[in-house]
Amino acid sequence: MPDGPSGARPSTRRRLAAALALAALVAAAALVVLALLTDPLAMVAGVLLVVLAVLAGWTALVRRGARRAVAAVVAVAALLSTVGVLLLAGSVLRLVAVVVLVPLATAAARVAIGRDLAPEPSAARAVGPARSGVLLMNPRSGGGKVGRYDLMGAARRIGVRPVLLRPGDDLRALAEQAVAGGADVLGMAGGDGSQALVADVAHRHGVAFVCVPAGTRNHFALDLGLDRADVPAALDAFGAAVERRIDLALVGDRVFVNNASLGAYAAVVRSEAYREAKLATAAAMLPDLLGPDARRPDLRFTGPGGELRHTSDVLLVSNGAYRLSRLNGFGTRERIDGGRLGVVAVTVDRARDLTTLLAAEAGGRLDGFRGYRAWTVPEFEVRSADPLLDVAVDGETLQLPPPLRFRSLPGALRVRTPVDAPGAAPAAAAPAGVRDGVTALFRVLRGRPAR
Repeated sequence: MPDGPSGARPSTRRRLAAALALAALVAAAALVVLALLTDPLAMVAGVLLVVLAVLAGWTALVRRGARRAVAAVVAVAALLSTVGVLLLAGSVLRLVAVVVLVPLATAAARVAIGRDLAPEPSAARAVGPARSGVLLMNPRSGGGKVGRYDLMGAARRIGVRPVLLRPGDDLRALAEQAVAGGADVLGMAGGDGSQALVADVAHRHGVAFVCVPAGTRNHFALDLGLDRADVPAALDAFGAAVERRIDLALVGDRVFVNNASLGAYAAVVRSEAYREAKLATAAAMLPDLLGPDARRPDLRFTGPGGELRHTSDVLLVSNGAYRLSRLNGFGTRERIDGGRLGVVAVTVDRARDLTTLLAAEAGGRLDGFRGYRAWTVPEFEVRSADPLLDVAVDGETLQLPPPLRFRSLPGALRVRTPVDAPGAAPAAAAPAGVRDGVTALFRVLRGRPAR
């Protein structure tokens, strides 16, 4: 099976590379142990140095800039230290073997997990300040963040025209008016549903977009690499900034920036209690929605192997592939510029799986559940005999008639972010430390994504 985007099953080539990396790492560590059996402290130091050299080596191979330079220095220093320890032990042959095995393990690890740990970034370019920036604001989002951070005043101070959404206003109409009035950069301070609507207007008119994380959870901002804790800092994107193109996704003619969910989670979102207590509501409702007496949703779609599937308890279609930890879609994406939809299907065996699923959900390890499947496609269709389907689109509940047709809009949106923003989603970060790196290799060996 060929390599695919994050979330896809690793190819045979990558699984073999993971096996080779682990074998070379174990062999190098074993040789150090044999050479230093008479000196326990030196033995422990030698093993740790070997592992450090391998992990720092592949980090240097998959990273860029300062991180690459630091990792390379650490890798060389660890390898030289190992050589020194072995020389003191008087084992020249074992020294030669270790010097060969460590680079071999590094190179094999690069093949096995490098593509998952450091995807090629989309082309980004430096841009000058907006000539006529407009910031739309929802004062009710995020418990009143617009007022709490005085975003209206902050926008005016940098020459950006603020537009406050009032009860009864049509957000799309306000965005269209802003563009008609000459806005060349259009921003939205609010939740992800509002972000999607304004991003759609920006996309249709070819103007740049600024995301200001003034909602509750701000998943879109997280995956754009913004600091969600510093809401006013996002306004810096109206000044000298970094611009890149990212994907949008469609269900029918409705744009979404994060995901659309069907099945049990869509039913949870429809609950009146969900807005005030998201996690508690999901935990209380899932046993009833997925229990032995629950009706399975009629969702028909094509699975990852081309097979026709007749149902799924949870079906999530996302703008880019998620590292999904829980059923509620609270995951993160390495990138939003691959031109692919991520699809996650979770199917529960009512007789034996519910307890296991709830444990996986509680522990944030949903991808380890045996009924979990994830793959990517450019387009996706869901059919059903039901006249209407509950669909949660970027956290907003809708009822839509099937068939539901999803598709990716590659590079549809010009998005600006501040020059000093973190710049990467949590999913794009390489594993930190020995344990996470070795865990990533074992995951690939077992046929799962590295993260």
